[in-house]
Amino acid sequence: MKKEHCTAIVLAAGQGSRMGTKVQKTFLEIGKKPMIYYPLKTFQQSPLIDEIILVVGKGQEEFCRKNIVETYHFSKVTRLVEGGTERYHSVWNGLQVVKDEGYVFIHDGARPFIDQDSIARAYEKVIHCRACVVGMPVKDTIKVADENDFVRETPDRSRVWISQTPQVFQTSLVKDAYSRLMREDYIRVTDDAMVVEMMLGYPVKMVCGTYENIKITTSEDLVIGEVFAKLRK
Repeated sequence: MKKEHCTAIVLAAGQGSRMGTKVQKTFLEIGKKPMIYYPLKTFQQSPLIDEIILVVGKGQEEFCRKNIVETYHFSKVTRLVEGGTERYHSVWNGLQVVKDEGYVFIHDGARPFIDQDSIARAYEKVIHCRACVVGMPVKDTIKVADENDFVRETPDRSRVWISQTPQVFQTSLVKDAYSRLMREDYIRVTDDAMVVEMMLGYPVKMVCGTYENIKITTSEDLVIGEVFAKLRK
């Protein structure tokens, strides 16, 4: 089977307010390299990824070009795009410069430890399902609480997953979903799969990733990230 064209949109526009720092979150160092280095390197080395669109904060394009793309020789980064106010705005800005054919991998730059096997599994699924999300089954029992923090529901743990990224879609499908979202400006979406689910009613397949594929959100996560970075070396 002929490999389809694959684009990775890597989101690096988050401010990291919960990290308690004024430095752009994905520029914080893990293992003596900026956090964004790690996912870019993985997509750069993937034989499945043909190009990378890097979405950055306002006014950060030239800085990222010189200090990230050129410094680390990420030749697959073909475009640097300015992000938006919210995550979904940044995704939409990235999607608008992606060719309509093939598939798009949408990945949070704050998830440094995506691996090649997860990318391969996601590609294998998306060519059959058109929409899939990398994630992992939860380890803990989950409680759904009401507005007063009383337990309303305890879902069956065997059916509950942690949603991660990349979230991978046929390009035309996710562009259609996001186009409808931007017309409606439904701001309560929290990931790309939710956009496809709500705007198109299209089913999204879960694909196993790894528990290392954490999102760096707090200072405690940085400590864990240092451990994972050492293991990768």
